[in-house]
Amino acid sequence: MADAPESLRRRNAAALLRTLRYDGPASRAELALRTGLAKATVGTIAGGLEEAGVLRGLEQVRSGERGRPGQRLTLADGRPVGVGFEVNVEYVSAVVLDLSGSARFEITRPVSEVAAVAAALGALADEVAARLAAESLHPVGAAVALPGLVDGDDRTVVWTPNLDLPGTGVAEAVDRAFGWSSRTRVVNDADCAALAEVRLGAGRGTDHLLYLTGTVGIGAGIVDDGRLLRGARGFAGEVGHLPIGEPGARCGCGRTGCWEASVGLHALLAAVGVDECGTPLETAAEVARRAETSSGVRAGVARIGQHLGRGLGIVSGVLDPHQIVLGGYFVPLGDLVLAPAAAELDAAVALGGRGRPALSLGQLGTEAAATGAAERALDDVFSGEVDLLS
Repeated sequence: MADAPESLRRRNAAALLRTLRYDGPASRAELALRTGLAKATVGTIAGGLEEAGVLRGLEQVRSGERGRPGQRLTLADGRPVGVGFEVNVEYVSAVVLDLSGSARFEITRPVSEVAAVAAALGALADEVAARLAAESLHPVGAAVALPGLVDGDDRTVVWTPNLDLPGTGVAEAVDRAFGWSSRTRVVNDADCAALAEVRLGAGRGTDHLLYLTGTVGIGAGIVDDGRLLRGARGFAGEVGHLPIGEPGARCGCGRTGCWEASVGLHALLAAVGVDECGTPLETAAEVARRAETSSGVRAGVARIGQHLGRGLGIVSGVLDPHQIVLGGYFVPLGDLVLAPAAAELDAAVALGGRGRPALSLGQLGTEAAATGAAERALDDVFSGEVDLLS
């Protein structure tokens, strides 16, 4: 019971931070109304957060005819920050977000071969840690997004079909860079991207969303009633290896018929006869440019869209999302892939167009997963697990 007052103080501070993040700036009186906390409590906590550099004041506002005007408060820029990384087959990336959700900086580094991914992550983590120190930015935590399954401890990689990253090595590499012990989390990349699109991108205002990655692998992040749906073991959303692709298509996992073998980046390149040229988004942008003058390329992309829409029809029939967001390499292809996918989805949904979820492209690009990982790193602040008043 000795730490009960400290726990209550953290929860109250988190309530103020959440409403400032999601509902915007407010005076102390408005914060009391929003949170249900006593005005004196709001005043004490807000004063402590201002002193710590977490909040800052805006212009003075008058709440009524009489009395002194009240100062509106907002989240300060840059303190603290959450750090998100993504590890993928062809690149590693990092995004640093402040409490408002604004990116302080983003870095993407291509990786020449799969065997070099772990070393590339370690080098990127060292680079980010050094830059944060140079810019006096205080990281409260870090998370790494990757295309695979992660154990319930949020650190141990169970299965990455296109990468060799077993165990806790990923988390430990980032911990070393920041001088931490067992602080870095590891999260599925589609879950991270779904979180980012719901909070900061194409899914804002949507409580039921299916996000589909588009890189070499295919995975899904599922948001149900505003919360990530992870399943009993945290493995929900591993749709890329459902047997809903072309029966004879060989997948990177060693099996045939997996969905990603028909709609992943390598399937696209095989369909249009184009070689990889940089990141998945850069490669897809090149495909889109060639499609402007080549009917064969347009037809190849359309076939990918058809396979995509059929699979989405099956997954949507189970999950009933309000919105589907396509991320990764699908975004530069735009209507080239969106239109055939929507047509197949219409045909697959039992109620036709009336029952089809909205289908749109992601807004956060290649950095969606790393952005979501940074959001995940900040969640402990908004839940009251991290004390910013000490």
